Amino acid sequence: MTGLGPVPWPPAPIRTERLVLRAPEARDRTAFIELLASADVHTYLGGPRQRADLERETPEVPERWPGSFVVELDGAMIGQLLLRRAPAHSRPAAAGKVDLGYLFLPRAWGHGYAGEACAAALGWLSDALPGEPAVLHTQTANARSMRLAAKLGFTEVERFEAWGAEQWLGMRSTGRASG
Repeated sequence: MTGLGPVPWPPAPIRTERLVLRAPEARDRTAFIELLASADVHTYLGGPRQRADLERETPEVPERWPGSFVVELDGAMIGQLLLRRAPAHSRPAAAGKVDLGYLFLPRAWGHGYAGEACAAALGWLSDALPGEPAVLHTQTANARSMRLAAKLGFTEVERFEAWGAEQWLGMRSTGRASG
């Protein structure tokens, strides 16, 4: 997937009531490895990566590219939020649109952080690229992600089979997401 085009990167940190969305820094490396190695986080994402591989392959400043936000709570990374252009070879309804993705450490689940962070990022996107629709993919079995997609204003475009499971693709029109 590619960046967000003409949008300058990184933006100033985005602050919400409890969170900061910012560019990745070297201090986030350990949390990125924990996030990518977590079996719980990757239940619906094809499984975790091996910690030893991540320790060896993860650069000093991980995931530092346009569209990658660290979600920070009280000075520590609790998740990652991604805004990337869906490639031309993706589902026709998603191709070329901004794709929202997110991962949160299990200790951050159940507190509304994902909704707060995603709403803030979508608000930023609406300001940075007015009129730009966003898409979100998730497995239909991921009930939490399905609820969050609805809360953020994504509506179903299609369901399809991929990676041995039913997938859901939603789209969100312009305007602000609710938090």
